[in-house]
Amino acid sequence: MRDYQEEFDKRVAFIRETLEKSGQKGIVYGNSGGKDCTLVGILCKAACDDTVGVLMPCASQRNFSIDLTDGKAVAEKYGIETRLVDLTPVREAELAALEGVTDMTPAAIANIAPRLRMTTLYAIAGAEGRLVAGTGNRSEAYMGYFTKWGDGANDFNPIADLTVTEIYEFLAWLDAPMSIRTKAPSAGLFEGQTDESEMGVTYAAIDKFLLTGEASERDRAVIDRFHTVSEHKRRPIAVYPGP
Repeated sequence: MRDYQEEFDKRVAFIRETLEKSGQKGIVYGNSGGKDCTLVGILCKAACDDTVGVLMPCASQRNFSIDLTDGKAVAEKYGIETRLVDLTPVREAELAALEGVTDMTPAAIANIAPRLRMTTLYAIAGAEGRLVAGTGNRSEAYMGYFTKWGDGANDFNPIADLTVTEIYEFLAWLDAPMSIRTKAPSAGLFEGQTDESEMGVTYAAIDKFLLTGEASERDRAVIDRFHTVSEHKRRPIAVYPGP
């Protein structure tokens, strides 16, 4: 197991240095009640007392039940200021505006919520002089399991190098609420959605591959497929090089 006391101290120092260099006064992040945002919230609060977590339910019933409950539990335990923005009517307005413009696919519809959430975070950040903290982990990044310009956008990310397995170990060391450490990871984009069922491979298998290079033939095929088709998400924006 990693030395999580050392990890904690170094990550807190990284956040403080990043904030100081930016000239901003505080931090804002999306608090979905999940494992990643819980760790990010704890680290950011330790680094900057002026840290705000924003609960942003959007259509999914899970957003309004266990996600909301767990997000509030984390905020209360670690003294993180919490705000609530219900994005459901905004999503409905966007879908209504798109009627007759294009035929929306399930994937296109699912990606609206993460982008609305990031729009919300940057609006708050811009209004209050804050940096937006990212909450994506190494496993999700490799699989491309994030929304481009949604949860993939941020000003800094203090956990990007950690696999999901290491996230859970870190949270256990921090004694984070057990409900967060035991529930199935889910982006909550639609009813009944879980990360592992949607990808067709477990995080344990993904992390084993990332850390050791080992995977069953079946798991390796799934991992390779997701990594290949999501390559565009990890590339910098293509720009014309000029003369």
